[in-house]
Amino acid sequence: MMTDLRFALRQLRKSPGFTLLAVITLTLGIGLNTAIFSLINDLFLRGLPFKEPDRVVHMYSNARERNLLELLVSVPRFQHFRAAQKIFDGFAGENAVPFTLTGLGDAVQLFGGKVTSNYFEVLGVRPIRGRNFLPEEEETADVAMVTENFWRKRMGGDASVIGRSITLDGVPHTIVGVLPNLPFSWIGPNAEIWTTKPFLVPGLSNERIMRGSGFLRVIGRLKPGMTIEQARAAMPPLEQSYRAQYPGKIDSSSVMTLKTLPEDVTGNLRPAFATLLAAVAFVLLIACSNVANLLLVRFSGRLREISVRMALGASRGSVLRLFVFESLLVSLLAGIVGAAVAWQLVPLVPQMAANFLPFDPATPISISLPVLGFTIALSILTGVAMGIYPAWQSSRADLVDGLKEGGRGTSGSMRQQRFRKILVGAQVALSVTLLAGAALLITSFVKLSRQSIGFRPENMWTGLVTLPQAGYPDSATRQRFVEKTLAALRSIPSIQSATISGDIPLIAAAASNMLYTRPDGEILPVDKRAAAAYHQIAPDYLKTFGIPIVAGREFDEHDIAGNQNVILISQAGARKVFGNENPIGKTLLISFSSTPVEIVGVVGDVRTRSVANPDEVEIYRPWAQENIQFAVIAVRSPLREDAVTKVVQSALGTVDPGLAIAIPQSMDAIVAQALGEARLMMWLLGIFSGAALLLATVGIYGAVAYTVEQRTGEIGVRMALGAQTKDILRLVLAQGMKPVGFGLVVGLAAALALGRLIAAQLYQVSVYSPLLLIGTAGTLALAAILACLFPARRATQLNPVDALRAE
Repeated sequence: MMTDLRFALRQLRKSPGFTLLAVITLTLGIGLNTAIFSLINDLFLRGLPFKEPDRVVHMYSNARERNLLELLVSVPRFQHFRAAQKIFDGFAGENAVPFTLTGLGDAVQLFGGKVTSNYFEVLGVRPIRGRNFLPEEEETADVAMVTENFWRKRMGGDASVIGRSITLDGVPHTIVGVLPNLPFSWIGPNAEIWTTKPFLVPGLSNERIMRGSGFLRVIGRLKPGMTIEQARAAMPPLEQSYRAQYPGKIDSSSVMTLKTLPEDVTGNLRPAFATLLAAVAFVLLIACSNVANLLLVRFSGRLREISVRMALGASRGSVLRLFVFESLLVSLLAGIVGAAVAWQLVPLVPQMAANFLPFDPATPISISLPVLGFTIALSILTGVAMGIYPAWQSSRADLVDGLKEGGRGTSGSMRQQRFRKILVGAQVALSVTLLAGAALLITSFVKLSRQSIGFRPENMWTGLVTLPQAGYPDSATRQRFVEKTLAALRSIPSIQSATISGDIPLIAAAASNMLYTRPDGEILPVDKRAAAAYHQIAPDYLKTFGIPIVAGREFDEHDIAGNQNVILISQAGARKVFGNENPIGKTLLISFSSTPVEIVGVVGDVRTRSVANPDEVEIYRPWAQENIQFAVIAVRSPLREDAVTKVVQSALGTVDPGLAIAIPQSMDAIVAQALGEARLMMWLLGIFSGAALLLATVGIYGAVAYTVEQRTGEIGVRMALGAQTKDILRLVLAQGMKPVGFGLVVGLAAALALGRLIAAQLYQVSVYSPLLLIGTAGTLALAAILACLFPARRATQLNPVDALRAE
């Protein structure tokens, strides 16, 4: 066997052109597959660093009839389920909130949450120092747990950290434990600190909290032997008992869905990455068919060598093994180079998609041992798959014919010609399918990126400020903060306009819902009412964001607490709720308390949660009449993002030096984040389809060129008998395009069938778009014609005498 390996290596060294071309072709396929598999391994296959993460489930509240999907869970529902459930070993909740940290240098905004005392025990996380929270600390104690990063970065790795006090939102908290750094994919970016008191929300009374509004991320650890299917089957009785006990809650008619933690982290990404995996598999198959074609030509050219070997006693098996070893060596070389290519490619994808992929941007993504194992296995499988048929065909050569001087092995050539045509047709079919998918996604992205979002993101900056309960206990104090902050910002010449609101457009996590109903006719119960996207806005909000007033008026200085409650409604919302009636002056009942509000204006429609999916109804309320402890500052300025951050922080310091700005960013960046997944899919699939088109074109060219070479004598005879240049061109093009035509038909059928797999990833594009399918087929057909044209032109330049003499 070692002798055969050494011989195979010598043969490859004797043909550097073939070896280089084969290795480069396979490197493209293996490298791309390795890169995508590495990402899939990090996203889907590598487990979360929790104890048995598959046994931990995340619970969501859903009201599908009102289009309220995967919402957080309310306090009364959590408490009811925690007391009544019998399927979980532990049941815990987290209220994700930012904190303002003071006393350790400048004020800084940190992310984390308020959790039930057993939250980290349910996750399966043990502190590296100190302890977890105690049950008696859940609702009354001012205690905190911090991550190792927080401890080392902000406290210098102080060995006596347990028992130290830090000030969060103006309240001293005692550190009782240091947690290992938690996975970015579960906790999100920048989370460093957790406290207790999860059922308290600053600015909201206990009565409002207990109405059924959801703000808890609820998890449960399944009991041993309990499956996720059994847990889902146990949900309806718990929902019915909750509905019977609390019929008036906002969420009494909601139903619960469960997801395991791994599924919860990556569930929305699975279809996209399944598409990418299929795409790179297609590229590898095309590369394999190209190299198989090269091997078939190479092995056919060694017919005399094979015959001599067999005449001297070599078995068919030994000849077969010899050629398979050559194929394996090529694929292993390509695997080594492909792994090196993937090593460079893998870190680029998270950088391209850091806005939505659950990767920590501070953690480098690189090739791991499982990925290297995948690459080696893929290389071996590729080598065997592409080499077995050419080697088998060559080992079946006719012994006598092969030993004759000039013997051509006609029957073998016919089989090989047929096989090469099948390979060409398969390459074309795979390429058409991939090109069609890329064309659909590119068209979808173009339409999505051109979709009007209803506001102007250019030269806009936003930043989040948390108003601590201690300093801003009620709506009036938060209103005074807004007045002072806006006055400070408007005094800065470089700021064109400024405003404050309760949410950030196109950041779904910041959005909230408001229940509403018309007071005339049948007034629906609270748990049956429709929900609208809800915004609390300060003066100049519409001006700063560039949202037009369609009818009525904006809010003015009279729209304050104690006066008539007023709202603005979106144009689409006005049509949905009031049809052709004039909405100005009409009344809606909003929130759990059915507060009557008068519509004073209609504004343009805005894509506030998703570029692709507009909200049917949007409601705006004056900040002075209702507000929360989270204030989003938005300014329009021509300055750079970092310069605006400094200016706004300076203005904020004149109002309250104990406040800090979190996640400062431009609205252009937020819009880019909203389009991130679509852009990534477009780029990656576009690159893969381009590689497929290149490989298919090279494969067609190689097959036709070899056919022309094999038929040199025949072409010489035809030309000697009077065939014209156009006849030879027609002959070669017809022979070359036959398998291409077959591949186009099969590929278009496959594209139609597989298009449904990416239908959910498309925006306003039909998978059955005839224009795109015809364009895709036309592109590949043109590339195929060009690939056939060069060998055909070379055939027309043959000298008949030279061709016949060579024959």
